[in-house]
Amino acid sequence: MVRKPRDLGMIHLDPYLEPYEKNIRMRLAKHAAMHRKLLPGGGRLREFANGHLYYGIHRTPLGWVYREWAPQARALHLIGDFNDWNRISHPLKKLDNGNWEIVLPGAKALSHGQHVLVEVEDANGVKRDRIPLYIHRIVRPEGTNRFVGEIWQPETPFVWDDADYSPVRATPLMIYEAHIGMATERGGVGTYAEFTDNVLERIQKAGYNAIQLMGVMEHPYYASFGYQVSNFFAASSWYGTPEELKALVNKAHSMGIAVLLDLVHSHASSNFDEGIAEFDGTQTQFFKAGQAGYHPAWGSRVFDYGNPSVAHFLLSSIKYWMTEYHFDGFRFDGVTSMLYYDHGLGHPFTSYDDYFGPNLDMNASVYLMLANELIHSIKHNAITIAEDVSGMPGICLPVRDGGFGFSYRLNMGVPDFWIETLTHRDEDWDLHRMWHELTTRRPNEPVVGYSESHDQALVGDKTLIFRLADAAMYTDMEKTTHTTVIDRAIALIKMIRLITISLACEGYLNFMGNEFGHPEWIDFPREGNNWSYHYARRQWSLRDNNLLKYEWIATFDEAMLSLFRQYGLYKMGSSECLWIDEGKKIICFKKNGLLFAFNFHPTESRQDTFLPAPDGSRWRILLSTDNPAFGGDNRTDEQYVYTATVHNDTSGFMIYLPCRTAVVLKAL
Repeated sequence: MVRKPRDLGMIHLDPYLEPYEKNIRMRLAKHAAMHRKLLPGGGRLREFANGHLYYGIHRTPLGWVYREWAPQARALHLIGDFNDWNRISHPLKKLDNGNWEIVLPGAKALSHGQHVLVEVEDANGVKRDRIPLYIHRIVRPEGTNRFVGEIWQPETPFVWDDADYSPVRATPLMIYEAHIGMATERGGVGTYAEFTDNVLERIQKAGYNAIQLMGVMEHPYYASFGYQVSNFFAASSWYGTPEELKALVNKAHSMGIAVLLDLVHSHASSNFDEGIAEFDGTQTQFFKAGQAGYHPAWGSRVFDYGNPSVAHFLLSSIKYWMTEYHFDGFRFDGVTSMLYYDHGLGHPFTSYDDYFGPNLDMNASVYLMLANELIHSIKHNAITIAEDVSGMPGICLPVRDGGFGFSYRLNMGVPDFWIETLTHRDEDWDLHRMWHELTTRRPNEPVVGYSESHDQALVGDKTLIFRLADAAMYTDMEKTTHTTVIDRAIALIKMIRLITISLACEGYLNFMGNEFGHPEWIDFPREGNNWSYHYARRQWSLRDNNLLKYEWIATFDEAMLSLFRQYGLYKMGSSECLWIDEGKKIICFKKNGLLFAFNFHPTESRQDTFLPAPDGSRWRILLSTDNPAFGGDNRTDEQYVYTATVHNDTSGFMIYLPCRTAVVLKAL
């Protein structure tokens, strides 16, 4: 297909989109119109997204200034430690465009560490104490049940030494999804400092080159896992101070590890006391009007992405996290929820009509395009990942081609496929469907693949290893103990991960602890479990105990990541199915010059597994899941050299492939 000058890039790549060209161009036109609204005099997004530098509390050469955006409020008064919480002594002056300001002369008018709130007399005449919208730190003073803002302006600024770090070093992208609070083995909330001192080294040793931090944006309810964000410019005080988070990022960069933020711009907490909801007394300051402004599944508020002031707030939040904390990119939470008016709830997305009809929220689409433009203008090699289960066309294409500009899409269908597969007998696994689910994606759409993430570990669900082994993990994980349940579980978890990383990934993701088969589920402290931290922690000691089988799983994970990195398995378009035998449960394929053979059969080993290869070529096993170092039975000879010859007019070689075993072979 010859590309015409005015062709859209995404239609050139996918001709099935031609009937929707008008819709795509309409989105591009709306994107251009929003650009003009935000930047009427021209300029760049990176210079526009500076709300955090204007609003909030700032030290100046002449003293301090506090500015707020509350267009429908009647009056604002700054209260706090500095004025003994006097409600009338420090009124803000109303400026143009819904802005308010108070100037406090003198270097000592305010100080670092003081607690503050702002009393807002809202549009309805109701007075409420609120946390400033752009505050950088929220705390709950000891002995109280309320959160307050804390002025965070240290006399000595944090000194970064990561100027030579670039996220391009995270190629191929291998993400360790982590939650700071539950990254400790003790019963309690882990800290930024503990993560820096104790966990970063584990991540590096395990072979991961990026961490995706969950729950960093401030959230009052710990058990929300960080997905009910209340404050969009504050690093969560659950884990420590802003300086300690900066030290974590700085140390990660020194170790060659990129740091991504799990960004929640898909919705906001409904809380009045801690959050931004109805700050000026109106529903529509930040959120859509009426029922459209409420998320029916999450009990949260939905942003009005078409409001330029809201876009300014959210885009400034993105720039703040990149410049203040040096994050290398973002995993955008809930992209499907943002894109569609029905939030994608119960929607099958079986037709292209589903992506371009009246259900598409154009304003949210444009916001995502702007966000990606901003991020890559601040750091051109930044990493952005869309959590989109709908498969929106063009999600990873440049905006100029009609796309959204993300670096990757999360391959969310794969873990669902594995969970569904495990409901069937091993003999009934559908290998043709397996190939389809692991290899199907849109043209030029890099994906982050994974067999499981935190979603599959939450209470009410189970990790894959726990689905396979269940209660036997409590009794049969010593290396000297052998049971059919655990042997099957370890054999299959290795095969599932290997075929996933080999076929379903341009980047790979793993949730913290799954690399060694962490048992049980995740359940944060709540009334229903008597506020226990037992299931909201990571038992690193299991990995460190060389008498337990967790070491085998972890060792295999390291070898698998090394294979992914060293042999370019992350490169797009290089997989070729050689043959699938549903009866024998064998699937063989070629990827980037390597040969892969999987025997998923529970009992039948095969002497006659044929692998096509050029006549005379010589091959040796590079990786075998049956290696004793990985808990295997040593039934594959990793030193033997296989020579391809002609068999029935086809060149290749026979290999012994034990049951529940996968091998990867390399030409010599």
